Amino acid sequence: MTGIVVGPQTTAESGDASAAPSRAWRVALEHIESQLLSGDLRPGEHLAPERTLAADLGVARSSVREAIRVLEVLGLVRTATGSGPKAGAIIVASPAGGLSEVMRLHVAAQGFPVADVVEARLVVEPAIAAHLARAHGRKAGDAPDLGQASALLDAMDALDLSPAEFLALDTRFHVALAEASGNTVLAATMAGLRDSIEGYVLQAVPNLSSWAATSARLRAEHRGIVRAIEAGNDTDAAARVHAHVAGYHAESRTAAVAAPAPSVPNSGRDGAADPGSAP
Repeated sequence: MTGIVVGPQTTAESGDASAAPSRAWRVALEHIESQLLSGDLRPGEHLAPERTLAADLGVARSSVREAIRVLEVLGLVRTATGSGPKAGAIIVASPAGGLSEVMRLHVAAQGFPVADVVEARLVVEPAIAAHLARAHGRKAGDAPDLGQASALLDAMDALDLSPAEFLALDTRFHVALAEASGNTVLAATMAGLRDSIEGYVLQAVPNLSSWAATSARLRAEHRGIVRAIEAGNDTDAAARVHAHVAGYHAESRTAAVAAPAPSVPNSGRDGAADPGSAP
């Protein structure tokens, strides 16, 4: 988001009516942002009405409306028309959906290099698998729900899937593992990278010597990852994910990524923080 305006403002940055119309919406956005950071606005609370904000800031209602649209795209507010307690603009408690959408837009606009996306996966996904395994090991009665991930694996067993259909399910499986971690930032990160991952793994299919052999191997590796997680073996789960992601790119020659295999402490006994834990 934009930086907060602190202290005296110039006329161009302030909310008086002489501010350039193209910048006036930023005045409204920065005002709302400062209220969020100060705690004056909290999740579940309403923004002031457009008319009130416009009068207080000295900008047009259209500028306030534009600022609210930006916040809505970012997933920070929800808007509804009509009257009653649910009408107007309300601060949303969990902006994970907005975060993933913003990431997807950046991926689409900048075209992140494949090598960078692969390297990011080799850092993030083994940590997710290790966290899930540790959670399974210590929460026998309240383990992470892998039902969605397992259902996707069952769908991938259909032998009549095209490479595009298979790889779409494959990518969704990796996102489902992140979602099962319960960490909204990790889930949003993987969801934001979903289109990029799906795109480059599909583009690499012509480089494979045998799609049938590769898809069979990927199926087996997916099942092995889930078994390691369910067994509570964090080291094995992390290593399997790392080998799975790196192996496909080595075979398909999509990127030359020399990332070392992860070193994951067993069951967090050395005091290392889980990715799903607060710092």
